[in-house]
Amino acid sequence: MSLGKMTSFIDIGIFKNVKDEEGFSSSVYEGVASVRGYREGRHGSQKWANLAAFSEATDLFRIRVIPGVEITTDHIIYCEGIKYDIVSVENVRGRGMYLEIMAKKVVATRG
Repeated sequence: MSLGKMTSFIDIGIFKNVKDEEGFSSSVYEGVASVRGYREGRHGSQKWANLAAFSEATDLFRIRVIPGVEITTDHIIYCEGIKYDIVSVENVRGRGMYLEIMAKKVVATRG
């Protein structure tokens, strides 16, 4: 993966429940990292056909490993103003250089 393909700005964070001094709980977004990465939307390529097990994933993200930060399925991604829930995180080729993140686009429902 070259830096030329890492053109998307990606914010990774997590929502935490915090109690105030009166004992009320509220959800607060805590940013973990802001990085540049590669984003690929779902389409009919051979690669996406091989990833049929992740039928709910709509996007694939590749980022460099962030030292001291472990990204899990509890985290969320904001990219270009869109929120994504992480479905899976995989170390590319086991080398510890890049992470491949499968994510599902969050669509708000009304009703």
